[in-house]
Amino acid sequence: EYYGAKQPLKALAAISVPEPRQIMIAPWDKGAMEPIQKAIQQSNLGMNPIADQNGIRLTLPLLTEERRKDLLKLLGQKLEEGKISIRKIREEAMRELDRVEKDRTISKDEHFRGKAEIQKLIDETSKKIDELGERKEREIVTV
Repeated sequence: EYYGAKQPLKALAAISVPEPRQIMIAPWDKGAMEPIQKAIQQSNLGMNPIADQNGIRLTLPLLTEERRKDLLKLLGQKLEEGKISIRKIREEAMRELDRVEKDRTISKDEHFRGKAEIQKLIDETSKKIDELGERKEREIVTV
């Protein structure tokens, strides 16, 4: 949070990778260092930010078996959050379709075609989420 609103990190700083297991964050405004450091600590990523005059250094932890399990658990949570969001969007779209059909703005045929189209889009999106999750899981598990 910076200037009273959440900001994407790339809008506040230059991000580089000086070493394979290290990330360097160089804020354009040095006043942003403390909020960035605080946000990283609160993010639960398992990294301890270290601030110096050049910026903030993050050293990525080695992927131990325990860390891999933690990442898989986090991945599962994020995938479930994505699916819940998709279901909410589907419910809203279906309610809107029902409303316009009830108001006789669209015909029953258009109503059923709309529902089928919404379900098709939801199924495709859900499948993409599953595929991304499986691919990421393989990346995490591969030593």
